[in-house]
Amino acid sequence: MERINWISDIIVVVSPENIETMKTIIEKYGHKRVTVVKGGITRHRSIFNGLKVFAEDEFSCHLLQKPEVVIIHDAVRPFVEEDIVSKVVMAAKEHGAAGAIRPLVSTVIASAADGCLDHSLERARYRASEMPQAFLFDIIYEAYQQCTDYDLDYGTECLHLALKYCKTNAKLVEGTADLWKVTYKRDLYAAESIIKDNLSQQVCVITNVKETLGQVGFLLPESLKSQIKVEAISISLSKNDSRLQNIISEQCYNFVCINDKRCAIQETQELVDMLEKSNIPLLYPVVLILVHLDSSENNSFSIGMEDLTTIKKFARETKKKNILVYGLLIQHKDPLLLQETVNSAAALIMALIKDRSPELIGQLLVA
Repeated sequence: MERINWISDIIVVVSPENIETMKTIIEKYGHKRVTVVKGGITRHRSIFNGLKVFAEDEFSCHLLQKPEVVIIHDAVRPFVEEDIVSKVVMAAKEHGAAGAIRPLVSTVIASAADGCLDHSLERARYRASEMPQAFLFDIIYEAYQQCTDYDLDYGTECLHLALKYCKTNAKLVEGTADLWKVTYKRDLYAAESIIKDNLSQQVCVITNVKETLGQVGFLLPESLKSQIKVEAISISLSKNDSRLQNIISEQCYNFVCINDKRCAIQETQELVDMLEKSNIPLLYPVVLILVHLDSSENNSFSIGMEDLTTIKKFARETKKKNILVYGLLIQHKDPLLLQETVNSAAALIMALIKDRSPELIGQLLVA
């Protein structure tokens, strides 16, 4: 929610034993506008504690300004987009309450006391209630104040409380497929895959090579364009380039540096410093691929053991900053095989970007 700048305050409700851990995370990642509140033993009691921050002194060191609208969301739905948040907020302003819904994917049935089928619901008439939900603050706070202990201990639906105690019929807003919950262990793998896919949508290709090798610097971005959005710039990393700064500020998480020098670690360090200063690597790992062009006629590599050791050491240091550095050698010897070699290099680059494997950092791959 912090990435949505029109949200003024973010209340994170956490179980008592995890409060210090949450505060450490907030400090580590530089989150602002965040207040940590001790949760209750049930969902509704935790939400009520969060709402009290705006109304009761005992739940915060200082009262936060009461909002017109409050958004309630589950941390287990990490992929919510700003568009659906905005829609439920606007609907709540008009109707007093609103919530995201999705079609049911399975039929809901009720079992009898003997374990046999009692009845089933007509799936087309029902929807799955999702998050986020939004309410006029006065409505949802009043509803929670009137709740019985049974509501607080066994209830799960906030929209129902607004209807039951404040006669507020919530507007139901059709949600998107990314509102699913991370509930089981298998969902963690799906969530990781989604994050990696989201981070693999754009790459910045930085070229700093001699004119004689410029063809590779042109062909490689062109080969990548069929698989990923490419921002290609030709600069020296030792210069503070505004285009590169803009690309970083637009949350690019993948960089390819093409160089014909034996080991351009010093220049690459300039990019690492820029990335670290931008705080981009705080949340997600940045992939940085050092592409070396080898045009020597002999069969030996132009990169020696000393260079390989330097790259590995550099990669280990940058990994501490959540920047994953890989090496890629493109052997530019036979002009007839150049396009095939470039396509092979592009395939390796895409594999590194999509997999983001920390185990491969500092390794030199050969195309």
